[in-house]
Amino acid sequence: MIANEPTMTIPIRTDEHGAIRIGKTRVLLELVIHAYYRGETPEGVVDSYPSLTTSDVYAVLAYYLTHRDEIDAYVRQRDAQADAIIQQMQANLTPEARALRTRLRAYQDQQKNSS
Repeated sequence: MIANEPTMTIPIRTDEHGAIRIGKTRVLLELVIHAYYRGETPEGVVDSYPSLTTSDVYAVLAYYLTHRDEIDAYVRQRDAQADAIIQQMQANLTPEARALRTRLRAYQDQQKNSS
């Protein structure tokens, strides 16, 4: 029997830029949520982000599962912000940078096809 009702602190914090991070690390909440939806185990997430602890990942996922709507809305907002930044960066590429990017993508496609 448990003498006192258990309580748990969820290891998330909001940084000075409004991003939610896990524990004392710089790992973003949305990275863990995306990994969860890719089918990663908490141990797999820790393999990808070694600064995390397995217990923190389990705690964050448990919190996510009980607050799914609000966290999904946050992740959608962060993903939209990231997409906007990527589009802005792409729009500001110089012609040389665009040509280099095209060559790099062609090289990557060639490497995939030759494997």
